[in-house]
Amino acid sequence: MISFKQLEAIYWVVKLGGFSQAAEKLHTTQSAISRRVKELESALDTTLLDRSLRTARLTEKGQETFTVAERLLAQRDEAMEQLAHPQVIERRVRIGLTELTAMTWFPRLVSLVQAHHPRVVIEPDVDASVTLREKLLANELDLAIVPDIADDNRISKKSLGKVTNVWMCKPGQLPANKTLRLHELASQRLLTQGSRSGAGLASENWFKVFGLTPKNSLPSNSLIALIGMTVAGIGISPLPRHCLTPMIEQGLLQVVKVTPAIPDMTYVAMCRVEQRSTLINSIILLAQESCDFSRAFQLSSAPEGSGISSLSIESHPST
Repeated sequence: MISFKQLEAIYWVVKLGGFSQAAEKLHTTQSAISRRVKELESALDTTLLDRSLRTARLTEKGQETFTVAERLLAQRDEAMEQLAHPQVIERRVRIGLTELTAMTWFPRLVSLVQAHHPRVVIEPDVDASVTLREKLLANELDLAIVPDIADDNRISKKSLGKVTNVWMCKPGQLPANKTLRLHELASQRLLTQGSRSGAGLASENWFKVFGLTPKNSLPSNSLIALIGMTVAGIGISPLPRHCLTPMIEQGLLQVVKVTPAIPDMTYVAMCRVEQRSTLINSIILLAQESCDFSRAFQLSSAPEGSGISSLSIESHPST
C-alpha cells in the first residue's frame, strides 16, 4: 500500500534536489527517505529514480509519479486545513429563485454569502415558484426563495419580506383618476404570470375569492416580458410597484386604481425539513438581511470571481 510518507519522500527529493535536503525538510534521516522511496518503487514495481548518474534523476515513470504525488499532497493539505477549521465550509449550494428576486436583491445575497463563506459557491436556478418547489422536494435544490403560496410538512420556511403588486397599464390606456371595481378589471385584457407562478396563482386566487374568472387573460412565464407588453399597451398586469417606480415616474407605466386592492405577497426561504444545516440556516439569515424588493438591478459588492457559478445558472423566468 502506498503511503503519504512515501509520496512526500519522492516529492521532496525531486523538489529540493537530493535525499539529504528532503530529510531535513521532513525532519527525519537520509536513510529513512531512501527507504521510503525504495518502498514506493517496490509498491509500484518500477524504478522511479535513475541512480546511474551522480545525481539521481526521475525516470519516465518517476516523472508521472511525481506529478501524481504533487496533486495528492496538495489535496491532503487542503483537506487538513479545512478539517482543522470547521467554520470554513466548502461546498456548492443550489438556490432556486424567481425572476423578481433575480432582478432585485439576489446579487446582494451572493455578496454576503461570499463574505461570510468564501469557499461556498452559489448555483442559482431561476424558475417558476411551483417548479422550484418540486425541484426542492426532488433534492435538485438546497434552498428555494419563492412566494408563500402553500404549506407542506416536508418543507421548512422562513419569511423574508413582502412585495406590493399593483395593476399597471400603458399611460393613457385607462383614465388615471378612475378606480375600477373588480368586475370591471376582470373585463379587461389581463396579462398574468400563469398557474405555475406564485404571483400568477395569487392573482388567480384573488379573483376566485370574489367569484370572478377573467375571460380575456394572456399568460406569460417571464416577468420582463409582462413588463414589456404592459408598456406596449397590450393589456393590464399586476406588477411589483416599488421596483418599477422609476418606470412610473418616467411615464412608461401607469398605476391602475382597483378596489379591493390585490394583497401583498410574502416571500419565504424554503428548504426540506431533513436537510436543514448550519450553512443553510446561515444563508437564510443572510437572505433575510439582503431581501429588498424596492429597487431593480441592485449592485453587488462582491469582488470579481465571487462565489456565483456563471456556468451553472439555469433560467426559466417567472415569479
